[in-house]
Amino acid sequence: MSAQSSLDPEHFKKFRDFLHAACGIFLAENKQYLVTTRVLPLLSHFGVADLGALVAELERQRYSPMRDAVIDAMTTNETFWFRDTYPFDVLKDQILPELCNSATSVKIWSAACSSGQEPLSISMAVDEFLQGSPGALRAGVEVLGTDLSPSMLEVARRAEYDRASVLRGLSSQRLQQYFDAIDDNRWRAKPSIARRIQYRALNLQESYGGLGRFHVVFCRNVLIYFNHDLKHDILTRIHRSLEPGGVLFLGASEGLAGASDLYDMVHCNPGIMYRAK
Repeated sequence: MSAQSSLDPEHFKKFRDFLHAACGIFLAENKQYLVTTRVLPLLSHFGVADLGALVAELERQRYSPMRDAVIDAMTTNETFWFRDTYPFDVLKDQILPELCNSATSVKIWSAACSSGQEPLSISMAVDEFLQGSPGALRAGVEVLGTDLSPSMLEVARRAEYDRASVLRGLSSQRLQQYFDAIDDNRWRAKPSIARRIQYRALNLQESYGGLGRFHVVFCRNVLIYFNHDLKHDILTRIHRSLEPGGVLFLGASEGLAGASDLYDMVHCNPGIMYRAK
């Protein structure tokens, strides 16, 4: 009997319901293998007999290391430096110049920051803009990185990456300019880049009211895991978090999920950004 077919159907259904309620991820019927490979190995670690018992414990303990570990295991934390390139170029070449006269600090939110590559890429792009426009953005730039995963946020806060990580989209020039070598295989982001960023845990199903207002939001490659109604809800609440005319970047395969009345689509050639109406 294969590991996938050995999953009790009722236990799998309960786990799907838990995952959807906990973090909005919709797990299709054909994704049993993800539970088999990512979650079942945790059973012995936490001393539970089967998937059904695990779900019962997860529902009983709303906040626990077990819950964090399970959500970590089921969250895809695929990330790159300067992913898709164009959002960072548009930020440098168009958006930041538009905000040079802002009386308040420019606020940028990386809404699914994973292990920190996106907010650090944003901070590097800001620095590159300031190198070409010294004295601009006098009120400063604040970057907020949020994520569901406690373990990913811990990595992001350390801002330390191994060779395999830095090779995923980080040029040798930027590595030399913005990172300090720890040893032959590890680098740490320079304080001048890392200190611009604050991190906090956030489930995108929760309220964003305490985050403040933003000039730019990066919410990329996370909406693909949610159903249509939750996507629409998240995009609506992000709109309320944006300053008038603020910019939203989505992933290359993501769209507005029925929220086109809230945003104007702007072609960047290449790529697309969305301005809050």
